[in-house]
Amino acid sequence: MFYQNGTYYWYGENKEKTTGKNGIWHWGVRCYTSRDLYNWEDRGLIIPPEPDKPESSLHPASMMDRPHIIYNRDTKKYVCWLKIMNRDGSQTETVMTADDILGPYTKVREGLKPLNMSAGDFDLAVAPDGKAYYYFERVHSETICADLTPDYTDVTGYYSTHFPHISPPYVREATAHFMRMGKHYLVTSGTTGYLPNPSEVAIADTWHGPYTVLGNPHTEDESNTSYHSQISSVFKVEGKKDLYIAVADRWVPDHMEFKYEEYAAEYERMFMPGYDGAAEFLKKFGSDAERNTFIADYVWLPFRFDGDMAYLDWMDEWKIEDYE
Repeated sequence: MFYQNGTYYWYGENKEKTTGKNGIWHWGVRCYTSRDLYNWEDRGLIIPPEPDKPESSLHPASMMDRPHIIYNRDTKKYVCWLKIMNRDGSQTETVMTADDILGPYTKVREGLKPLNMSAGDFDLAVAPDGKAYYYFERVHSETICADLTPDYTDVTGYYSTHFPHISPPYVREATAHFMRMGKHYLVTSGTTGYLPNPSEVAIADTWHGPYTVLGNPHTEDESNTSYHSQISSVFKVEGKKDLYIAVADRWVPDHMEFKYEEYAAEYERMFMPGYDGAAEFLKKFGSDAERNTFIADYVWLPFRFDGDMAYLDWMDEWKIEDYE
């Protein structure tokens, strides 16, 4: 989510052709705009796919995920980072720039391996003084906070490490950063592919931490799946005193019967030496590459704060007007 001059820009990888049966992982990046968060206008593909370039990170078969856009007030460029999951198992970044948030975007880096690390799910954040930060999952290892270069198209080399874990499903991914009352919040999920898992809230006094884990914000969620969703973004509503909305992907609404404890245990075994249960796992839970994410939808919930802790209570329906 990007806010500018009274307009919200809601963008993400376009899954309109991703049925799980046609080899199409994405169809570019689509954007919608709204001035009230209720009524949305489809602004089309702001970054189109490149179906005629098999080697491109924007080819529909390329596993491109999680575009993030920030604005550089010095260069007057909108800078978009894209996560690319490569066929060899590595994860790299494609970086693009534009003069307008709706494009057109031009590639400035492709195959970027930040800090020489395999870089997974991420968030970008800009400080009030214009300095920018890149929070990403060092794949299957830990969370990294890295300083961006002044033009926001690369990392400087300075970074900090957080939340180390030996393997999935406990490694943290899908980092969403926001600030409230001078505190830095990181909301993360575990690592179980498109299958949902418990979220965590962590807090710090500075961009680089250290971060203290406060716990799972979904305290009423008996399924242990973050209400069958994965938080991808948190933003403050302009004009409201303390309204922060968590925007979460519900990737597999057709498989909400899967039990977290079962597939989490299988993910843990998957990263142990000698694992031989891949066929059984796929038979029971399926493959991310074959999931019909065309039907994926969203969960939007407002945070409730108790001291520093941020909670997400389930509500079938709620209104922005109910908040000051």
